[in-house]
Amino acid sequence: MTKSILVVDDTRSMRKMVAAVLQTAGYQVEEAGDGVEALALARGRVFDLVVTDQNMPRMDGVSLIRELRSLAAYDPVALLVLSTEVNPELKQKGREAGATGWMAKPFDPQRMLEIVRTFI
Repeated sequence: MTKSILVVDDTRSMRKMVAAVLQTAGYQVEEAGDGVEALALARGRVFDLVVTDQNMPRMDGVSLIRELRSLAAYDPVALLVLSTEVNPELKQKGREAGATGWMAKPFDPQRMLEIVRTFI
């Protein structure tokens, strides 16, 4: 069965770039423009993996991860942050919220696929 990934980023071009990399590798991808939109999608179905930006309007990545972790269906799901933020304190907040990993932008498509394959 095809694995599904939710890509969350307020920058449309970044969302499309990440989605294209993942779709080319055979994953089924849904996109959301911010954490609020992503949470609504995630409540409707369980994705195999979530890749989220940190800095977004309405709901940031760490808040989204906290919300997803409060849903029992998302206990086993890998939640990855893809962000320009490299602040160790913010990364720690991400871990505390339940983030599985943190990737830096700009991202290397091959490295991203290696990380994704580790989790699904």
